[in-house]
Amino acid sequence: MRYKQISNSLFIDNRLRFEAQMERNTIAILTSNDIKHNNADDMMGFTQNNDLFYLSGIDQEDTILVLYPQAEKLENRAILFVKETSEQIKIWDGEKLTKTQATEISGVERVEWVHDFEKILQLMAFEADGFYLGHNEHIKRLTHNQQTQQDRMILWIKEKYPLHDLHRVAKITRDLRPVKSAVELELMQQAANISIASFKRVLKTTKPGIKEYEIEAELVYNLTKSGATRHAFKPIVASGKNACALHYNANDAVCKDGDMLLMDFGVCYANYNSDTTRCFPVNGKFTERQKAVYASVLHCLKEGSKLLKPGVLSADYEKQMGKLVETELIKLGLLTAEAVAQQNSKKPLYKKYYMHGSAHHIGLDVHDVGLYSRPFEVGMVLTCEPGIYIPEEGIGCRLENDYVIIEDGNRNLTAAMPIEIEDIEALMQN
Repeated sequence: MRYKQISNSLFIDNRLRFEAQMERNTIAILTSNDIKHNNADDMMGFTQNNDLFYLSGIDQEDTILVLYPQAEKLENRAILFVKETSEQIKIWDGEKLTKTQATEISGVERVEWVHDFEKILQLMAFEADGFYLGHNEHIKRLTHNQQTQQDRMILWIKEKYPLHDLHRVAKITRDLRPVKSAVELELMQQAANISIASFKRVLKTTKPGIKEYEIEAELVYNLTKSGATRHAFKPIVASGKNACALHYNANDAVCKDGDMLLMDFGVCYANYNSDTTRCFPVNGKFTERQKAVYASVLHCLKEGSKLLKPGVLSADYEKQMGKLVETELIKLGLLTAEAVAQQNSKKPLYKKYYMHGSAHHIGLDVHDVGLYSRPFEVGMVLTCEPGIYIPEEGIGCRLENDYVIIEDGNRNLTAAMPIEIEDIEALMQN
């Protein structure tokens, strides 16, 4: 692994808290993700199922975790199944985890080879009353038109054990994962630190005529050199009018003198993520209009982030952030106070220039699991990302930091990333 091995106490504790919420006399089965193919024999990089990683720390394909807290035999209460290394696998792909290594990483004492899973499960299944199974329940990214390892496990369990009750792993993990432990916060801080260094590197290399993908290359270099696994998501490097497309990531345009550039990027370190956005002038000097728009967004970030504190509901936070942006749009001459006073409250005028939400959970997923009907709690990590987009002026500005909720408010994990106008201009001139 590229990252320093995480203490297995994290995963042991996570399993204990997960098991405490399971229905009595049930078995939880968590599977790894598939390795996805491109064309011919080429494959995409492997990304672990985050619920499985959260409970085991295993970052390898063909892995299954079985938890049966009420099993009569102690050795059946937690079993980790991993892929056995063969001579052919050694020659072509290198060795896989040994049973001893899997135990060291996960803290699970009993480790078996994955090809023995069905046989071993059958010895336990008829003692249990039901199963907990995983499925992608993300509200915006529900798995579509593809069958995952989790889907196949659901179908297999229904066929093999049709009279058992079925329960959802996600119902428990969406409750547990939003509140981060001290170990998780350290890993997220490391991801943030790599992002901070990457941004400083970009400021020193950006100049008129550079291609957006050349800037992206600076991010790739630094995250790889720093031991990160990958981008948290495909980075957005959007100059000029491209910044008005929220999910633009072609990153193939020329950065022109006089344009402002929006860079939304993140780092995945030890499977934990950062998510940050910064805007800066391609030539190192903001125009007066760019400075005004930037200052408005920065004001919304500073004031809006103060609302990230224990007990606040996401809906109330977003409503207040909308009001902050609305006030700034009036100052910028994009809206009038008269029009705002007469607007349809269900269709606020600010949505023309600010059309997305401002805070989402972040952790093992960039848009991490968690119910937004749940008030913010100590240990949750959320982004704050207000923006103003003016296509007719070719200006798109969004600023984003990552904040951990603490007892008296929040702490900015990305506080060291330059954000003040004078600091950005000074770094770009050096």
